[in-house]
Amino acid sequence: MSVRMLAKASLALLFVGGLASLSSAIGPAAHAENPPGSAIPEDAMAVIARMGKTLQAREFSFHSHTFRAYAGPNGELLHIAHTTKTVVHRPDRLLVEVTGDDGSKKVLYDGKTLVVYGVEQKQYASIPVSGNIDQMLEVAEKRMGTDFPLADLLTDNPENSVLSGVTSGGQVGTSTIDGVPCRHFFFNQADDLELELWLEDNDRALPRRFVVTYRNLPGRPTFIAELSDWDFSTQVSDTAFVFQPPAGVVQVEASSNAAPAAAR
Repeated sequence: MSVRMLAKASLALLFVGGLASLSSAIGPAAHAENPPGSAIPEDAMAVIARMGKTLQAREFSFHSHTFRAYAGPNGELLHIAHTTKTVVHRPDRLLVEVTGDDGSKKVLYDGKTLVVYGVEQKQYASIPVSGNIDQMLEVAEKRMGTDFPLADLLTDNPENSVLSGVTSGGQVGTSTIDGVPCRHFFFNQADDLELELWLEDNDRALPRRFVVTYRNLPGRPTFIAELSDWDFSTQVSDTAFVFQPPAGVVQVEASSNAAPAAAR
């Protein structure tokens, strides 16, 4: 699993003026190259390839419930939960709506501008971006220190993104999630991450659950994501990805230097 997706497991868009982050980063790490195919059994590769093909659909949406750990003010291991709806319209439209312990946020990308809106704060920040979703994610990361949760599922090549940095692993069992039979996989990424991944045991191989353990961080914190309500028939107008500031909402400057709300 690539660092962009889970080593930070975050949507930490940070703004001057106290606009809360969508979630804070667990910790930095370096990007890893894709491993050789021989490091993963062929049957596991085949299932992930099916997942990747499914997620290359032009339009889809899904819900996620995430539960992650972060360091408190005294170094204690605390946890925060978020419920998210994500709408993807390839190649260059993205809408993310987040409700969690730290409030409600929206992220919109219309192919020209990336906007993050803090509902309770009545503030938003935007930066000009052009290109597809992949390019937007790279710009957001470099310019704002921003990582989107589960971003590898949104790239042009989800299969490669999910396998980035994986050095070993394979199927370890089966289970049923929300009535759907799933195959349970375990992978090692580099030297410090463990990834568990549950994929539907069918032709779509949709992801239903992720669990990531950070072996080298104090307390071995985890990131957990439950995915549901996959919809590939969704049809969303382009106007849904364009931010129209509600009355009383003010714009603030985007910055990667503000402290995450969850860390305060």
